[in-house]
Amino acid sequence: MSELKAPPQQIPDPEMADQRWRSVLEMASLYVLSIGGALFISALLVAMTGSSWQKVFGALLDGAFLAPGRWGETLTVAAPMLLVALGMVIGVKAGLFNIGQEGQLLMGAMAMAFVGTKLDGPGVLLLIGGLALGMIAGGGYAALAAVMRFRRGVPEVISTLLLVFIAFQIIGFAVTTDWVLRDLDPNRPSRASTSAPLPDDVHLPIVHIFGNEFPIGIIVALLLAGFVAFMLGRTLWGFRIRLLGHNPRVAQKTGVAASRMGTWALFLSGAFAGLAGAVMLAGGGSSYRLTPGFSTNIGWQGLLVALLAQSRPLVAIPMAVLFASLRTGASFLAATGVDRKIVDIVQGLLVLALLIPPAVQFIRERRRALSAAGEEA
Repeated sequence: MSELKAPPQQIPDPEMADQRWRSVLEMASLYVLSIGGALFISALLVAMTGSSWQKVFGALLDGAFLAPGRWGETLTVAAPMLLVALGMVIGVKAGLFNIGQEGQLLMGAMAMAFVGTKLDGPGVLLLIGGLALGMIAGGGYAALAAVMRFRRGVPEVISTLLLVFIAFQIIGFAVTTDWVLRDLDPNRPSRASTSAPLPDDVHLPIVHIFGNEFPIGIIVALLLAGFVAFMLGRTLWGFRIRLLGHNPRVAQKTGVAASRMGTWALFLSGAFAGLAGAVMLAGGGSSYRLTPGFSTNIGWQGLLVALLAQSRPLVAIPMAVLFASLRTGASFLAATGVDRKIVDIVQGLLVLALLIPPAVQFIRERRRALSAAGEEA
């Protein structure tokens, strides 16, 4: 009787390991140099305005993390950004570019406002129902673009963007119409442009820690980031999504229905944006009231978070905190005499800085591929 032999162990190649470590060190150096260069240019621009860059960056750090209670506010802002980014990641993995998160976020917030102010019931059920309906509203709004994409061939980049402007009009109509969401409190003079506030028992629970407080929305967002990373990287569903985004023809031949899977991807992309809107409202956004300017560009910034994270759910976490810190830190700039728009410039420079290393890596890989193809020819 023959004995079973263990398969031979593969001996690691020292040259491959050295090359891998060299590549990692090069990328890390590129990131350090790019970010350092962006901060240096930002400091020069601040100095040109006649202000001290030390005071400006100190104010940003104080407003984002160091002042009492500030890092809790930063986490509060990071939560919806991260949720929007997670939805964007799902869409990009499927080869679909949903850029209408600002509108989908508004639809989710409107659903949350409707459940919280128009329905009766236990607060916990209304909160859970509002969050769930917010996801459905945001996902359904994105699904409109999926129908146009797969039925009429309309690019989702165009349709999702145009739907944002329709969402603004829908929200404006909702908060100015009595039978929809308009605040009917006669003691509130500005009731024509806001919804009624969410009742106290429909608010997200608040976490109090080390003198800071933030809604549990950030905890939900972190858990979902891990869940999305697992689903995309470790499941058959995630493999099909990635296959569809990488090569639709191969996906079709292997039994992946492009229209059905693509519709689900766009729906989930919008659902995460809708959940972000519901979390913002239930977490205290605009004093728990829906207003026409409720989204405050969170949808657009969440899109940038996903872009800079290179569609990696876990990398989106620190990126969301970075963008949230710039947003919350800007509130402390008034004491330095510098216009808050300088933060937009710093943010833009950081975006460019974080895009440089991946671009360099892409160019290098492209050259290596062309060189290898030339040698084979």
